[in-house]
Amino acid sequence: MSEMARQPVVRLAGGVVRGTSEAGLCAFLGIPYAAAPFGVNRMLPPQPVRPWDGEREATAFGPTAPKGDYPPQYAALFPEVVIPGEECLNLNVWTPDPGAAGLPVLVWIHGGSFMNGSSSVGEYDGAAFAQDGMVFVSINYRLAAEGFLFLGDDIANLGLLDQLAALEWVQENIAAFGGDPARVTVAGESAGAMSLTTLLSMPLASGLFAQAIAQSGAAAHTLTAEQGRLVGGYLADALGVPADRDAIRAVPLDKLVRAASDLVTEVQTAADPGRWGQLALSLLPFAPTVDGSVLPTAPLAGFAEGRGRDVPLLIGSNRDEARLFLVAAGAIDPIDDATLAAGAGAYGLSADGLAVYRANRPGSGAGDVLAAVISDWFFRVPAIRVAEARATAGGGRTWMYRFDYPEPRDNRGFGACHAAEVAFVFDTITRDGARALLGDAPSRDVVDRIHRVWVDFIVNGDPGWATYDTGRRTTGLLTEEVDAVDDPAGDERALWEGIR
Repeated sequence: MSEMARQPVVRLAGGVVRGTSEAGLCAFLGIPYAAAPFGVNRMLPPQPVRPWDGEREATAFGPTAPKGDYPPQYAALFPEVVIPGEECLNLNVWTPDPGAAGLPVLVWIHGGSFMNGSSSVGEYDGAAFAQDGMVFVSINYRLAAEGFLFLGDDIANLGLLDQLAALEWVQENIAAFGGDPARVTVAGESAGAMSLTTLLSMPLASGLFAQAIAQSGAAAHTLTAEQGRLVGGYLADALGVPADRDAIRAVPLDKLVRAASDLVTEVQTAADPGRWGQLALSLLPFAPTVDGSVLPTAPLAGFAEGRGRDVPLLIGSNRDEARLFLVAAGAIDPIDDATLAAGAGAYGLSADGLAVYRANRPGSGAGDVLAAVISDWFFRVPAIRVAEARATAGGGRTWMYRFDYPEPRDNRGFGACHAAEVAFVFDTITRDGARALLGDAPSRDVVDRIHRVWVDFIVNGDPGWATYDTGRRTTGLLTEEVDAVDDPAGDERALWEGIR
């Protein structure tokens, strides 16, 4: 193959990019979709990219957004990629054929508690989706204080605005890679899923994507303006400056990143409810804030008003989400009955409700039961609330799923925990880091089945089971076999009717 064939060239609105070709697929990495958010652009909405002359090399991942380390218990499970440089508002594209036309498009928003992660994580390699005949795009966006600081001024939710800018770039440029701007599906996991369900409720995002997939994250954990100001005040105190954007912007970047990371570690490891309030349960001090402008209302209220009703949505969670947090911290086995009762009560579950959870898990330890309670409060019930709100408003087609693989005995106790599904969805179970959560022998059959469900939804708009409605709560149960079941553990679901 000639050098020219191995380095395909595509002309974009901002200039020409040169990528790579391997095994019949083309990849274009590190393409800027907005100007570098530093200097005069720091802590401001994303600005347009300055067009370039000549061919811009797009053969390596671009700079990652400034971020701290994961809390120690998670660092070994989620290896971070850190690439220096200021042009961190960049994206990557995989395509089967830049000369094609009308291909479906998948845009991926990474997770990481709005504090960590990047589009260059190995598990997010888009080759498998490109092999299935679609254009795959993964994006970076600003994190923590740079992306989600709220001070009550006229600037808010910069990370969401970055995501909107990336989606606008896709609309303008994806046809150059063979993609159809009218067939864009946005997907994300954890903070990425919380982001996209929030985008789904926002007028600013209307028309930028046609479908959505939310993995283990829903829009329930947005901050109120009061909570946003609380976090901004704590950050300013830690920095020793006034809670003012200019004062915080003047702080050296590395100092700001460390201070924000320390706040996240505090919330996620030793949060004082008296200091943090509801954030001691949600564990997300940096997240989208209902500011009244970028995000006019809480997302559930937006869904109830019919926002996003024309966008089909696949949404769900993993069976054992919270085992990630309890097992990684070495906390699940020491939990006793008293700790279980106190923990369940903190999440709003009554003693009678806890008895239902116990009865459904005969022989399980107190830590296992608490993991189930937290999984429902944080992940499963918020996803159900999104489906309910869309069904009640009418017009929106929603499918729900639950991912049940692997069993805790097969992966050092984690089970089908938070983030366990990602490598199966992407068909990247052999990539570095995946085995830390998946165990030594993850099932190839599960990869084939789950990846196919995602492809069917992206390409055909149907994952293979009935849509959700409030009368018949159908959920695709994704295990060794892909089945459809009516509202698994419905008796437990009913306990959370008052939780919004």
